[in-house]
Order: sequence, then structure tokens, then C-alpha cells
Amino acid sequence: MSDDVKTPFNSNFRDTWNTVVDLNLKLERLIDSIESIKEKQEEMAVGIEKIKEAVYNPDQGIYARLKELENWKNSSSKVIWMLVASIVGLSTATLWAQIVAGGG
Repeated sequence: MSDDVKTPFNSNFRDTWNTVVDLNLKLERLIDSIESIKEKQEEMAVGIEKIKEAVYNPDQGIYARLKELENWKNSSSKVIWMLVASIVGLSTATLWAQIVAGGG
């Protein structure tokens, strides 16, 4: 009779123990996964910081480069228009001089 009493107790204890061990293993896996996510998140934060620095850096960032390109475009556009106006003016003056010289 004492064996009948010990066996169900031992069986329940083993089942409970196995459940605790299984839960412990699952918790360890969960903790490992969370730590891995933390590491990846820190790497992403560093990467995002580098991107922000590249974009917003006032001296070398993308916005500074775009501003330089816009300034260059505006100044080169002015120079081109000045050259075109000069060529048209010189052509007109030459044509006028030949008309006046040829007619007079």
C-alpha cells in the first residue's frame, strides 16, 4: 500500500518537474532571442545615426551638396546666358556693320 501512495506522488512530481524544466528551457531561449534583438537594435541605431549624420551634416551632408549643385547650376546658367547674349550681340553688330558698309 505504501508503494501505491508513493507512485502517484512521484509521477506527479516528475510531471511537474519535467514541466518546470521545459519552461526553464523555453525561458532561456526567449531570453537569448531578446538579447539578440537588443544587439540588432543597437546596430540599427548606430546605422541610423550614421545616415542622419550623412544627410543632415551642414558641411558635407546631402543637403549641403544639393545646395552647392543648385548654386553651381544658377551661376553656370547665368554664364551661359551671358555668352549667348554676347554671341547674338556680336553677330548682330557684325551683320549690321556689313549691311552699313555694303550699302554706303
